Amino acid sequence: MSLASGEPPINFAAHQIRAGNVAGARDDFEQMLAMLIAAIHPGARAIAANPGDWGIDVLLGELSGLIVVWQSKYFWPVVTRSSRAQIRESFDSALAAAQRNGYRVDQWILCVPSSMDPPTAQWWDTWRARRQRETGVAIELWHETVLRNLLIKPDSADVRRHFYDPYTPAPGPRVALHALDPDTATELERALFVRQLRAAGHVELAGAKYEFFNAELLAREILDKALPREIEALREADGVVHGIWEAHFNEAYQRREANPRLHGLHAQVMRDIRESAAFPVALAAGPVHRCGLMHRVVQDRRAGWVPHWRAIAVEEQP
Repeated sequence: MSLASGEPPINFAAHQIRAGNVAGARDDFEQMLAMLIAAIHPGARAIAANPGDWGIDVLLGELSGLIVVWQSKYFWPVVTRSSRAQIRESFDSALAAAQRNGYRVDQWILCVPSSMDPPTAQWWDTWRARRQRETGVAIELWHETVLRNLLIKPDSADVRRHFYDPYTPAPGPRVALHALDPDTATELERALFVRQLRAAGHVELAGAKYEFFNAELLAREILDKALPREIEALREADGVVHGIWEAHFNEAYQRREANPRLHGLHAQVMRDIRESAAFPVALAAGPVHRCGLMHRVVQDRRAGWVPHWRAIAVEEQP
């Protein structure tokens, strides 16, 4: 598929834009998969969770005999070490349900809208080969490239158009950015978020101060106006940036023996925040404000950029 074809590119972040948050994106991605698989394999059907789904999102076959199972996992923007436990649990759950309920799983297919990082890809290859030998179940991965190749097939045209043609929403209004005066910049040198960045080895911090300053102005304006919709949007955005940080911090912390100062953590978190489509539409914030919201989380003693960030936060208590 190319731009010359007259079709928009398939961007799996569209599910976050359509749903408004990552949680909704999981359901939206699963619905897309059900329609895509049914278009390719007539007779395939989705299974509702009521209360559980027997480890099946979409199946082909009869639950009285042999079936193929598709498992949807909206891992975004990369499949990393933190996803491995969910993958193992999903596979084991599908096989346990089959044994309890009298049918057999012939093939299990994991569907993700992204790609695996190198260590996770190596783990997947090893785990997949071992579990295929142990269970006799064929295990397959439909990653972002496989899904795009399936979505551009003629049989999938309606699914592609429904989910991805309008993948970019109309841009909403954004709060204006304000210049950071030298005196305020000097005062911010004593701020906790700056101390945390210094502890992580950062030298140039003018951009971080600018981001924090504008996010503070935005937050104060929202709280002063006290409009419930905007306050809720601010809270949701706070949760988004904190969740992005937490996921990357936990992964970096597990690898700290090779990277004791967690170099690269800040850059990776901020990149994901800038690129995330999970921010609520009601928050009239651009990338600068969004990154500043992350600095506000650090300033609030809920995050940091080094393994001992909590100790630094305690030292900074008034």
